Amino acid sequence: MLHRFIDKAQYDQSLQLYTHMRNLGFSPDNFTFPSILKACGCLNNIKFGLKVHRDVIIYGYQSDVFVANSLIAMYARCGFFDVSRRLFNRMPQKNVVSWSTMIGACAQGNLFHEGVLLFYRMLDEGKQPNRGAILNVMECIQRKNVADDIFRVLMANNLHLDQFIQNAAMLMYARCGNIDIAKGIFDGMVMKDLVSWTSMIKAYIQADMPLEALGLFKQVKLQGVLPDSVMLLGVIQASSILASFRQARIVHGITIRSFSKGPMMDAAVVDLYVKCGSLACARKVFDGMNEKNVVSWSTIISGYGMHGHGREALHLFDQMKDSSKPDHVTFVSVLSACSHAGLIAEGWECFNSMSRDFGIKPRSEHYACMVDLLGRSGRLNEAQEFIARMPVRPDAGVWGALLGACRIHLNAELAETAAESLFHLDVENPGRYVILSNIYASYGRRKEVDGIRDLMKRRGVRKVVGHTIIEIKDQIHTFVAGDRSHPETDVIYSELEKLMDRIKGEGYTPDLSFVLHDVEEETKEKMLYSHGEKLAIVYGLMKLKEESMIRITKNLRVCGDCHTATKFISKVIGKEIIVRDAHRFHNFKDGKCSCGDYW
Repeated sequence: MLHRFIDKAQYDQSLQLYTHMRNLGFSPDNFTFPSILKACGCLNNIKFGLKVHRDVIIYGYQSDVFVANSLIAMYARCGFFDVSRRLFNRMPQKNVVSWSTMIGACAQGNLFHEGVLLFYRMLDEGKQPNRGAILNVMECIQRKNVADDIFRVLMANNLHLDQFIQNAAMLMYARCGNIDIAKGIFDGMVMKDLVSWTSMIKAYIQADMPLEALGLFKQVKLQGVLPDSVMLLGVIQASSILASFRQARIVHGITIRSFSKGPMMDAAVVDLYVKCGSLACARKVFDGMNEKNVVSWSTIISGYGMHGHGREALHLFDQMKDSSKPDHVTFVSVLSACSHAGLIAEGWECFNSMSRDFGIKPRSEHYACMVDLLGRSGRLNEAQEFIARMPVRPDAGVWGALLGACRIHLNAELAETAAESLFHLDVENPGRYVILSNIYASYGRRKEVDGIRDLMKRRGVRKVVGHTIIEIKDQIHTFVAGDRSHPETDVIYSELEKLMDRIKGEGYTPDLSFVLHDVEEETKEKMLYSHGEKLAIVYGLMKLKEESMIRITKNLRVCGDCHTATKFISKVIGKEIIVRDAHRFHNFKDGKCSCGDYW
């Protein structure tokens, strides 16, 4: 969200100047149109863009290749990819910039396969790729074999020594899961500029290696290189993944001392504190901002939603409308907040107001939020009917929201319908297979569970191992279910047993349905006790005796039994426990959770 920040005032001024020019009777030309169309795209102002497009037709510039390229880019930025495609297909003449622009539109629209195919079509038509085409197609590449193929193309065209392309190649290989190749490119660069260092930091982030990203940033400081706002945003992102409150305070201090101040950086820091579980610090930074823009508002609204404070998120949304016009990202934040808090009526009102009050056409992510909202509340039939009425083809996000709801409410039949689409749209996402498998396991349908496992093996899809991390005195400790690799394992399990006895005395009963293995009841209970969440909490209690709060992070959705157990733990130990999982935050205090048991 934060990286979409632009110099809005500059582009707004361009639109005002264009309007003034037209009112004075001056005619735009093929030099005017590309500039104003770029401003429309950057502002996501499709209404003004349509006006400019009409002027393009009136003044006869629709066949001008440079103007046509600008129209393609503008519509893609505004989310109208189909219009971009039609304009591209109708162009009587296409230059390499036309191809490059259309490939870039595919990257923006997450149509990565189509972007790669367009690049190959361009080569087949004898067009020699330029830097722009290579950079755009690199953003579309998800597989190493395609990355290697593209790398051979750029070598054949003597582009492999171009530093911009080398920087992009690092990100490309990191995205394909080949961080070693990315690191090899970085190490082989004779001269590393600021962008090179930033690209390698981003590569580590894409490879989910935040500690390495932060380590590289330390090297940057030792080299005496002054970070810019882009690098600092990367460092903030790495810190967000790590979810370290201590690291957040350090990075916040760096941003205060840097020259990269302003709404963009302030919003990034707000987001960082949100991701590290400190809504209070996030709100303090937000309230202290001299200038709040749509990104700032969207970030804090999203933060309150992630922490389960839906009503406060809606209150902030009402305040925002007095000074800033919400955009499509804002509505994702608001609808997600309604979903996390179970605010059905309010969610429908926000969804309907998008087009009614703000002229914003709902996108796939907004439909996914509505499916999630209806599904979480148990209205699975309504969610299914909503999908059937969608004016656009449901994507993986929509079907994924429905499948997630089926997991919560254990609806195997509807889960199969959602999974059937997902297994075609989102083939390599292991979470989809695991959810359906777990639903089958809950019903005791072992044959279907084995079938899902076989399908995953055939497709080469591996299950993501759940883990929980906790930071103790500048060190990150990671725990997985049944973990006995920690140096203090014996003490941890001894303390765990004592803690389980204490919360049992307060009324905790293990929920054995969360153990999907076909084993004895006693074994199931022991397996529940050794979940990563519980191990991390116990270790935190051992090492943070003087602290009033324990923060842990889980890479998957928090286990239902662990959620119940943590409520009891917060009650008997008198400490606040903040758990960040893959979807939201849970703030446990005095035996209650901020989610209200709705997540």
